[in-house]
Amino acid sequence: MSLEKEIKQDKFFNDHHKASVNILYTGSWLYNINMTYLKKYNITPEQFNVLRILRGTHPKPMMLSEITDRMIDKSSNCTRLVEKLRQKGLVNREICENNRRQVDISITDAGLKLLKKIDGDITSWAETMNKITKAEAKELNRILDKLRA
Repeated sequence: MSLEKEIKQDKFFNDHHKASVNILYTGSWLYNINMTYLKKYNITPEQFNVLRILRGTHPKPMMLSEITDRMIDKSSNCTRLVEKLRQKGLVNREICENNRRQVDISITDAGLKLLKKIDGDITSWAETMNKITKAEAKELNRILDKLRA
C-alpha cells in the first residue's frame, strides 16, 4: 500500500520530504513486525540486539559502552536492557579483575541457545523482506548508506 494511503496524506513538501516520512514510517512498521515476532521468545527487539552483539564477540566479554556504541537504537537504556537480560539468565555481569570500576558483560549458554532457536525460525520473519529482490535490497542498502554518509 502506498504511503499516502497508509498515513492518509496526499501532499508532501517535495519528494525528499516524502522519502524521509516513508523511511520513518517503514522503520516503525518493521520494528512492530520484529517486536511481534520476538514476543514469543519473551524478548524485545532491543534485547535481541544486545544478545546478537554479545554473540558476535563471544566468548570475549564487552563493556557497557561498547555494547551501546554498536546498538541500532542509540537512545535505548543499555544498562536497563542488560539487567533485564541478566534477570532472564541470558547474560552475565561481572566486575573486571583488572579494573574494579569496569563491568564485563557476556552472553550465557542460555542466551546462545535462545539466539540459535530464533535463528532457526527466522525464515518466517524474513518473508517480510522477500517482497523485494536481492538486487533491490542491495540498491536500498546503497541508498540508505549514502543518506547516512
